[in-house]
Amino acid sequence: MKQAFNPYMKSWEYVPDAEPHVVGDRVYVYGSHDHFNGISFCMGDYVCWSAPLSDPGDWRYEGVIFTRDQEPAARGGRVLNGMAAPDMVQGRDGRFYLYYFVGGTKMISVAVCDTPAGKYRFHGHVRYADGIPIGKKKEPLQFDPGIFMDDDGRLYLYTGFGLSDNPIMLQGAKPSLHGPMVFELDPADMLTVVKGPSYIGVAGEKEAPGTAYEGHAFLEASSMRRFDGMYYYIYSSMQSHELCYAVSRYPDREFSYGGTLVSCGDIGLPGVPDVRHARNDTGNTHGSLIRLDGRYYVFYHRHSNRKQSSRQACAEEIRFENGRFYQAEMTSCGLNHGPLRGRGDYPSYIACNVYGRKGTRFLSMIKLPEYGRPYLTQDGSDRDSGQDQYVANVCNGTVVVFKYFDTAAARPDRLEINVCGKADGTLFVRDAQQGEILAEIPVHLAGKKKSSISSRFTGRADRQALYFEYEGKGSFSFYSFSLD
Repeated sequence: MKQAFNPYMKSWEYVPDAEPHVVGDRVYVYGSHDHFNGISFCMGDYVCWSAPLSDPGDWRYEGVIFTRDQEPAARGGRVLNGMAAPDMVQGRDGRFYLYYFVGGTKMISVAVCDTPAGKYRFHGHVRYADGIPIGKKKEPLQFDPGIFMDDDGRLYLYTGFGLSDNPIMLQGAKPSLHGPMVFELDPADMLTVVKGPSYIGVAGEKEAPGTAYEGHAFLEASSMRRFDGMYYYIYSSMQSHELCYAVSRYPDREFSYGGTLVSCGDIGLPGVPDVRHARNDTGNTHGSLIRLDGRYYVFYHRHSNRKQSSRQACAEEIRFENGRFYQAEMTSCGLNHGPLRGRGDYPSYIACNVYGRKGTRFLSMIKLPEYGRPYLTQDGSDRDSGQDQYVANVCNGTVVVFKYFDTAAARPDRLEINVCGKADGTLFVRDAQQGEILAEIPVHLAGKKKSSISSRFTGRADRQALYFEYEGKGSFSFYSFSLD
């Protein structure tokens, strides 16, 4: 089996908003498609990736499954916004239906295919019985569709966008002030509304104060899952960097707040009380839950390249006990069923936390300046370059974190880094921030040539965190490291 890293796709692939689904003996991921350094979200065509259930480190690119030009409302360049946040469900007829949103249309569209990752074709817009598409009757904005077929064959569509002061996203539509909406659809044609819209009981921003939803009101990113007879609604909160969940005995009502699943800045974990202490540059996140071989995983995305529109798919194993999920931390080994091997070569882009002495930032569409902060990036303009990501601008006070490795079994005694830049200082490798020193690597770099520098390594733990902390002058790019 291959080891599984985060991000779990190739480092030059940018698939946020991931919805994982098991079909047969594989797990398929459907998501938006960013371009590296893209001018906005979701500018690429829909692609699909999959992996065998028996080997979650072996992800395969399935190719483009649906293009922007196939959406009638987007042809001819009339709609400039991207194709966002799709979800997939298998219909009663055995075919696979992709529900998606194209910015500016205010509608939810559907494509269909005979196989989970083949060439989808346009099927229609979700519509009322009178033929009018949802979103065209002055309802709140239809956005981020989550599609769910219950065990009894009933089909539910969840949509909504809760932020009231975002005219760019709303484009004249109303926000969903009372939380997410649900429609029941006819499974015979997968398009026609038979009931709804109605609200499921997840609080919007004005209703959340004084309730369990306070600080975690609904924003976007609807997704539904069912585990052990209970319904788990997954969404992105008004905090944007976090995925939360609500739980109910019913798929369409009476949801109560459950908690935070994951934050793309590890905000909410011990020592990280708010966005000012985030362990990564943050932005929005979107994803869902899945159960694989008795284990539970949360899928989400992280940010790179100093802007919001270079997002990458990640996943973490998450604790689930007595019907409750507990917040997962970001790691380098999310789908690996445990720590990575304590020997071998590892790229720096699998870092789960990257931050500097000046902290981190909530990113925007405009690429923010370096200003003494490290960040993840790549060379080349897009996936066609095939260039791996790396950590750039490692400067004084930078911390780059990798979790976790089994160094007790492997017993490595050397650690080597591959770097490039102009710097004069020391890279300390610790088991925690300001923790025990496991390696001390002198960094004396004077140019653009890549250099390999090694040091004695003393770490011995079956779940070893590695904190690379730089103290010194100048800055450098950090490409990879090896344990041997």
